Amino acid sequence: MTRFAAAFAKGPALVCFITGGDGDTAANLDALVAGGADVIELGMPFTDPMADGPAIQQANIRSLAAGTRTADIFRLATEFRARHPHVPLVLMGYSNPMTIRGPEWFAAECGKAGVDGVICVDIPPEEDADLGPALRDQGVSLIRLATPTTDTARLPAVLDGSSGFLYYVSVAGITGTQAAAQASIDEAVARIKAASSIPVAVGFGVRTPEQARQIARVADGVVVGSALVDLVKQHGPDAPEVIRRYTASLAEAVHKAREIA
Repeated sequence: MTRFAAAFAKGPALVCFITGGDGDTAANLDALVAGGADVIELGMPFTDPMADGPAIQQANIRSLAAGTRTADIFRLATEFRARHPHVPLVLMGYSNPMTIRGPEWFAAECGKAGVDGVICVDIPPEEDADLGPALRDQGVSLIRLATPTTDTARLPAVLDGSSGFLYYVSVAGITGTQAAAQASIDEAVARIKAASSIPVAVGFGVRTPEQARQIARVADGVVVGSALVDLVKQHGPDAPEVIRRYTASLAEAVHKAREIA
């Protein structure tokens, strides 16, 4: 059983994102795990994060200003894997840092670091050859994105070659700026699950335990990112404990979402 399969087999999973190189990343990653996160997304800083809202844009700027490079992200990933052998780790970012040295190089580094999956925001299914085969050769999942505009005709292309889980972007916009109506999430998750058995994790705009609970009643996972990145900015060196407490509140809501009152 893969780490992804084990994480989602337990019930709705909490998926947490922070930007690599922004603050004390290692301590913040440990805080996510301690708080009960089931899957971790580690953002690769990039100069033009087109899908991200102000919080993550600013985190990218802070990380790059601190001198973070791709080698630092792989070091963080390698050290995380040594500390947390059972927690799935996903690298999330954009194509330029992932392909500039060749997809085979990037995929091999993912394999060596113990990375479980990759989300590349700006490589569509039609350009799968740019990264997908190299990742699959290393046993690394390519996690694709579906959105409110992914209709029934396009969904098979998004699902083809995707593994680990499918990330459903619940709003047609950037991260952290708005939240989708629950009814639209319910309909989209049902449509995706009718077409595939792959776990579906829902993100963009999730900030409160109640939002997370409502989504976890229908989805296999709930993704929280911008709210965590905001805590890194607000609390600096004191962020890990704040992150742990906040993550614990989300994890309780997600993990108990399907309990009958």
